[in-house]
Amino acid sequence: MINSKQRALLRGLAAGEDTIIIVGKGGITSSLIDSVSDALAARELVKGKVLESSMLTAREACDALCAACGADGVQAIGNKFVLFKRNEKHPRIDIKVRK
Repeated sequence: MINSKQRALLRGLAAGEDTIIIVGKGGITSSLIDSVSDALAARELVKGKVLESSMLTAREACDALCAACGADGVQAIGNKFVLFKRNEKHPRIDIKVRK
């Protein structure tokens, strides 16, 4: 679980990331979950978008993907969302907040 300061740091890092996850009218499928899991393992921080044709909101998609992948939801605004899952073997993002 990440705290509010770590969440703020991750939101800042996500601003420069490209959107790589697209949730369409098919919703959350097993192939989408596999793709998200692979992306999280490689990048740790991924940004997604929910298309208007989807029956889900960005918050619902974010929560469903977090539960399926064991990730933390960083933010969900409008039709976009950001997920984070630390790679224990090869961490790429340092989320330790300095005092």
